[in-house]
Amino acid sequence: MDFLLDPDVTFLNHGSYGACPVPVFERYQELQRELERNPVEFLGRRFYDLTEAARAALASFVGARADDLVFVPNATAGLNAVIRSLRLEPGDEVLTTRHEYGAVTRTWQFAGATLVDVEPEELAAAIGPRTRAVSVSHITSPTALVLPVEEICAAARAAGVLSIVDGAHAPGQLQLDLGQLGADVYAGNCHKWLSAPKGAGFLWAREEHHGWIDPLVVSWGYDDGFARRHGWQGTRDPAAALAVPAAIEAHRSFDLEGCRRLAASFHDRLPPVGPNPAPQMWASEVATDDPDGLQRRLFDEHRIEVVVREWEGRSLLRVSIGPYNAAADVERLLEALNLA
Repeated sequence: MDFLLDPDVTFLNHGSYGACPVPVFERYQELQRELERNPVEFLGRRFYDLTEAARAALASFVGARADDLVFVPNATAGLNAVIRSLRLEPGDEVLTTRHEYGAVTRTWQFAGATLVDVEPEELAAAIGPRTRAVSVSHITSPTALVLPVEEICAAARAAGVLSIVDGAHAPGQLQLDLGQLGADVYAGNCHKWLSAPKGAGFLWAREEHHGWIDPLVVSWGYDDGFARRHGWQGTRDPAAALAVPAAIEAHRSFDLEGCRRLAASFHDRLPPVGPNPAPQMWASEVATDDPDGLQRRLFDEHRIEVVVREWEGRSLLRVSIGPYNAAADVERLLEALNLA
């Protein structure tokens, strides 16, 4: 399937913002043209029916009830809505890990949370009497590891503790069954591994939590239940979310097993930083004291787009394998690293 990526760039960074296939982008633009032909008809009379159909398709894909799932611009927005709605009391602790996405950590800090960092494998056992919530990634952003969220969520539920999962990198990369996963709240992106247009994410919550999670924007529909409370947040372009069914259809045509085999075939030469790396994305330590500079040189001098970031005093290179990548792309990266 064709993508809109620059053919002169070796793109090994699907994990940052995704990439949209041509048919999905065409559907996205078709929806935008429909909106502009008659904005009142589209937004004033068709919005909820269109959104409900798209939510139903996404809910089926991630193993959820449509009534428990709402569209948000991205996972960060969904988690902001949850964290900023949670009323923390003095002494409440939020259990998390050092592997979390920085924007989510900053949101907890903004909300006044007392964060307690533990190693991922120690999360379940670390839940204590002062733990109000466990906040954990399904796939970690800096280290690209799949965490044992089912075990963590089960331990949280047994202790009467709220479990909040950042699933930004999971939809489209992992097979999801949110109804069985055990989380109380889960936020995900559709623009990354599902390859939907930018601006399509979702927030899922168990029914017992619908009442206390407020949207970031209060508008019409606020008193009409979870879906409508989060559905209409003022005039905006909903085309990215409405194109999600087209992205799901495109995703079914991807050779995901081929992508996973390709990623695993390079683990011996670029070793993952920990156990259980994500199927199509992994992070490997590289020898540089200037990770930002290395990332820039790889792009400027070799036209390779890949993540290199500092994490916990280490320089990590994160490689993402999309449906358009081949072994020659990673070989080119290895050659460039030897020259850098």
